Amino acid sequence: MQYSLGIDAGGTYTDAVILRDSDSRILDTSKAITTYPDLMVGIRNAIDKLNPEHLSKVKLVSVSTTLSTNTILEKTGYPVGLILVGNYTVPRELPADYCIIVKGGHDSNGDELQPLDITAVEQFAVSLKKKVSAFAVSSYFSTRNPEHELKVKEIVLKLTGHPVVCGYELSQELGAYERAATAVLNAQLIPITYQFIHSITAEIKKRNLDAKILMLKCDGSVIDIKGAKLRPIETIFSGPAASIKGASYLSGLDTCAVIDVGGTSTDVSIIKNGVPELCEKGAVVGGWQTRVKAIRMESSANGGDSHVWFKKCIRIGPRRVMPLCVAAVRYPNFTEKLEKSPVPLRTMLSEHTQPTKFFVSTGADPINPTESEKKLLEIIKDEPLSIYGILNKMKRFPSPAVLDSLIQQRAIQAIGFTPTDALHVLGEYTEWDVGAAQIGAKKLSRFTQLGVHAFCKKIKQQIAKNMVYSLMSFIMEGRGKEGIKKMLEEDVPVQYKLNIPIVLLGGPVKAYYEEIKGLIDAEIIVPEQASVGNAVGALVGKGIKRIEIIIRPSSMENPDQNFLVFTPSGRKKFEQYSMAVEYSHKTGEELILDSMKDFGLPEGSIKISTSTEYLTPPGWKHTPMETKMTFVGVCDPEILTN
Repeated sequence: MQYSLGIDAGGTYTDAVILRDSDSRILDTSKAITTYPDLMVGIRNAIDKLNPEHLSKVKLVSVSTTLSTNTILEKTGYPVGLILVGNYTVPRELPADYCIIVKGGHDSNGDELQPLDITAVEQFAVSLKKKVSAFAVSSYFSTRNPEHELKVKEIVLKLTGHPVVCGYELSQELGAYERAATAVLNAQLIPITYQFIHSITAEIKKRNLDAKILMLKCDGSVIDIKGAKLRPIETIFSGPAASIKGASYLSGLDTCAVIDVGGTSTDVSIIKNGVPELCEKGAVVGGWQTRVKAIRMESSANGGDSHVWFKKCIRIGPRRVMPLCVAAVRYPNFTEKLEKSPVPLRTMLSEHTQPTKFFVSTGADPINPTESEKKLLEIIKDEPLSIYGILNKMKRFPSPAVLDSLIQQRAIQAIGFTPTDALHVLGEYTEWDVGAAQIGAKKLSRFTQLGVHAFCKKIKQQIAKNMVYSLMSFIMEGRGKEGIKKMLEEDVPVQYKLNIPIVLLGGPVKAYYEEIKGLIDAEIIVPEQASVGNAVGALVGKGIKRIEIIIRPSSMENPDQNFLVFTPSGRKKFEQYSMAVEYSHKTGEELILDSMKDFGLPEGSIKISTSTEYLTPPGWKHTPMETKMTFVGVCDPEILTN
């Protein structure tokens, strides 16, 4: 009997689940608080809660994580040197620490425009050897001919020994600037991802598990460890990918809308006929447009641990805090401190000046801290301290900008009232300390005309409205978000109707069922294992490899003779169109099989499908102006353990 282990290291919680391979039955689940900056502590805690007997039979481990996304968002990636080859016009800033443009590049047919400036590449590489951890290279029209990118990679590897990421390796899409940004971000992530994978591998070995390790990609497919080390950028947004795969699996639905309520955010997405919709232009992360194929989703900064605070009115988010009910369990004297915490005057209220707001050190060191940050960290230690506690020690209120900076760098953790606390007060979710939640609700409700219960009910209703708003604005993209919001906020006898089921995922998501049902007319499903849906999703992603090959006439003046074939492995010329097509079919399948060797699969277990698109303008009587052949190889994770 063989089992599989799924792990999702989310922004707030780390979930783990064990499935029995023979019937895909969920045998065991666990949750632990996600730990920063070392995710492995939370992962280890989640694994420790699982049944040891079941764990000993695990042969496959699949992981989804926010590591790549958070690294880019928080700008904590490793320094990278970027080499742009060709007549580059950089329209805007690129995320590289160091950048150089050298002569070289190719045209749209893959013909060399000018020789590569090898000397400039060598000088740049040597000068940065001790300043960066990796290099990225993007050459003009490298998707048509990667020769110069490969040459640069060879030179830099020889001179520095550092990892080198080529733009054409990550995307076959045109767009030199976007490929460059993608290559840089990928290079930034390589050392971090390597460390994470090494830690995961070591943990599995330490537990004497002989298991294959996979990671979930942002398109809902899985990637082997070797591929994840080389292309960590593909694991951005693996959390939302895990949620949509998990929702489909747990509900048994091939078509559904998904609302995934995490501690940090609410993610919405749709799967149709078992296939998640992908972003056409590639994922945008941290404001950078990439060429990474990711699941189309919308994320809002409203989750179970969003900060609930008051200034003129009740506000929710956008920042995440540790719930009061959780803090009371983690810090024995916290409830007493919360009870005694002063209530600020209404005129003094701000995001950080709240009767329920506290700060505690995480132990993480900020990057190049300022003197003000150092002084504040000397005061905020490993016991929660209110804004007035800081005032007593500093003799002045701390700068909001300094607090924000330390929170962003995860050097300190903010504690405050949250929707999770509201559910504790209402008795609808009581995982942690109810008493602390009640104290917090009492303090905050003083600023409203509501009683404690009504105050918490209002927060719960607003979270439900935010969920529905996120879903409907996602579905009705480009059709007026303000109108959707107005309809939800106003008390009118109208309901949205949705013709596909809605699957809810997340810890206490069941508590919002009735509120959502009152806002939208649809079948709403809360799976039995909704709280660990993402961990399930990490396991049920398929091994998928997509490859595109393009055939074009070498000359439009004579389009029926001499054809160019552009593949991820290079460019080939053929005299006849039929020969080009035959070569493309053979090469596409070979590249698929070769790329999936690391899964350890026999060729017969990999299903390859091929689709062809032809570009033939009206009146065109020749062979196609362009032929695009897409090859997709698919394997199921469970096959890996057989």
